[in-house]
Formats: sequence, C-alpha cells, structure tokens
Amino acid sequence: VEDIILSSIMLVILSPVLLITAILIMLDSKGPVLFSQDRVGLNKNEYMMHKFRSMVKDAEKKTGPAWARENDDRITRVGGFIRKVRIDELPQLWEVLIGKMSMVGPRPERKHFTDELEKKIPFYSQRFNVKPGLTGWAQVSYNYGATVDDAIEKLNYDLFYIKNMSLAMDMVII
Repeated sequence: VEDIILSSIMLVILSPVLLITAILIMLDSKGPVLFSQDRVGLNKNEYMMHKFRSMVKDAEKKTGPAWARENDDRITRVGGFIRKVRIDELPQLWEVLIGKMSMVGPRPERKHFTDELEKKIPFYSQRFNVKPGLTGWAQVSYNYGATVDDAIEKLNYDLFYIKNMSLAMDMVII
C-alpha cells in the first residue's frame, strides 16, 4: 500500500521532470524516449521494465547483452546526465504503481545475467524472494557495477536489506 501511495504521489509531482526529460531525449538522439527490457523479479517472474533511454538506439545490436560501463560510448549526452542523477529510472514508478516492483528492494536484472550470476554466486537467488526495487541498499551504498565481483558486492548489500527490511530502513534508503 505504501508503494502505491508513494509512487502515485511521485508520478504526479515529478510529471514536469518526466515531460522535460522526454523532450530532451527526443532532441538529443534518434529513437524512442522509453527503453523497455526484460527483467527478473519476485519468484523469478519475468516482466518488462521501462526506463528513459540513455543510450543510442539498438546499443547492443553489435555486442549482445552487455553491462553498461563507466564512460560507455553508447551513452548519449542527455543519457549521461539522466543516469548520473538517476532520472532514467523514474518511469519505473509505473511498475511500482501496478505492483511489479517496490520502491525499495534489490534492483532487477536481466535473465541473461541472472542465469549466469546464479551459477557463479552462492545465495544469488535469495534476491528473488522479495519484489525488486526502484532503488535499494546496494544502489545507495555502491556504485554502478559491471563485473561479477561487483555483483557479489551488491548481493551482500541486497542480502543485508532482505534480512533487515522494514519501513524505517526503506525511509533511510529513499
């Protein structure tokens, strides 16, 4: 219930930011404003997650699935800014509103990567016991990650959150 109320309020309050961001993306580069991608959530259920597009259109056409890197040349000018201030994640407020995500929880990852990480990292599947979050303890405590070692470090934060999750902790993270 808290997720629905908070996401509703945030969608209304942030609507000018959402509109301006959409316009800036359209002016900056060719392609759709929103980027949709499959993610794995609660109980390993797959769903489509939406973000503001921060990379060039068809960014993975040559490489296939790849984690974003620091100074990634696929990131657009506007994309660099909206990633830095996390505006690219705001369309996920809709996923929170409809119940696919929570405001706080482990960030959802793509099946391509979760399959690989589950084989390499003990307890990785524990993160599927809660809804994925728009933000999480790992996101406020650790930088962008693009390696298995980063995923291990982020998992430590996610497991700490899952073990200690509470409304008070959610407020601290938000």
